[in-house]
Amino acid sequence: MLKQPGNSDTVLQATSQWEPSPLGRSDVKKSLECNSLQNLNTVPRLPAMPSILDQWRRPYTAGPLTADEAEQYWSHGYVVKQGCLQMQDLQPSLEAIARRVDDLAAKLQAAGLISDPCSSLGVFQRLAALEQQFPDAGVLVHKDGRLPPEFAALWSHPTLLAIAQQLLGPHVGGHPSWNVRAKTPRAEGGDVPWHQDSAYCSPDARQTLQVTAWIPLLDVDAANGCMQLLRGGHLAGRTVAHTAASGNTWHVAMDEAAAAAELGLDLAADLVTVPMKAGDVLLFNNLIPHRSLDNTSDRIRWSLDLRWQHPDLPDGAYGLKRSIRMTDPADPSYVIPWAGWADVDKKTGQQQQQQQQQQGSDDDLDSTETGVAAAAAAADVEDPLSSVLVGPWLDLWPITHHNKHTRAWLAMKGSAAITDQ
Repeated sequence: MLKQPGNSDTVLQATSQWEPSPLGRSDVKKSLECNSLQNLNTVPRLPAMPSILDQWRRPYTAGPLTADEAEQYWSHGYVVKQGCLQMQDLQPSLEAIARRVDDLAAKLQAAGLISDPCSSLGVFQRLAALEQQFPDAGVLVHKDGRLPPEFAALWSHPTLLAIAQQLLGPHVGGHPSWNVRAKTPRAEGGDVPWHQDSAYCSPDARQTLQVTAWIPLLDVDAANGCMQLLRGGHLAGRTVAHTAASGNTWHVAMDEAAAAAELGLDLAADLVTVPMKAGDVLLFNNLIPHRSLDNTSDRIRWSLDLRWQHPDLPDGAYGLKRSIRMTDPADPSYVIPWAGWADVDKKTGQQQQQQQQQQGSDDDLDSTETGVAAAAAAADVEDPLSSVLVGPWLDLWPITHHNKHTRAWLAMKGSAAITDQ
């Protein structure tokens, strides 16, 4: 098992600077073991190995990322861009979140599911108070896949788009998978286990570089749910085995033994904990293993994850929603066509696609009872106040633990009823 944060873990302080080094992987590990508090800001470069980098790496071009920061992104699989955004850039997204929570509270109260909408509380406390009355309130915020204009404005922020072009080239598309995440104190629904983002995408997209910007909306550290990554875990160019579903969530979890064996990782020495200030942006690729830590503070850790890739390459979104072009080098006056695209809820589309597939195979069902169960499961998932979240990624990996999410998915597929395991 991986270690929890402690004095022996490698901790990336609030800096993106590091020194290139000719050290080999074993030498890098030895140097990391000897790290002291004063040299934690210096991260030795992992050696370039024949890998997915041969396809992904681009020559450095001037932009917000320095040459060293860009090299760290390629070699380590991630980099933190300090001070990338200002609070004035983040505040509109916090206001959009506050509206979303307010709308949810009104719906829950109208449905008789809560008695107190907790209207006097701020954005970093209110959802947690709502969860005291309706434990899945945070899941409903995450499940709402409609993109508000404030999130779209942050996604297309000139500095972020310039970084995306440094890593992807002039043609940049917004990936269909974006998320607002509320990690409320000590709530399981916000727990995200070790995984590779590629494990959620259809296999045709595993060679596509997808650049994720993880943007915390407050300062984060090991106490309130910051990120951890396994440095260099992308270099093998592989998506290792995962299983579904983790705990009582819809998440898949990476097989740690497979990660060590197939990705060439030392799960202790390669572990990096990433505290950040509000305004910092963590950039990583779709093959780097990562997770977020538990939130043991008394405030909600709000974050956004936004993704870019080349708009014409496979996106792994199962055809539920296509990438949106964000840049057009041939048209300096290009305007991103958010209208329509932003209103398409990818998470809802996953259920609609499964319903259509189910309807097309109704004649093949063994019994009317199974068909009725499939329709009932789909109706439950579509309920705006249902906390069940399903998707095609659950078909990619063995389901070794059943919960309401896996049961609903299998029922929608016409499988026989199952019990929790």
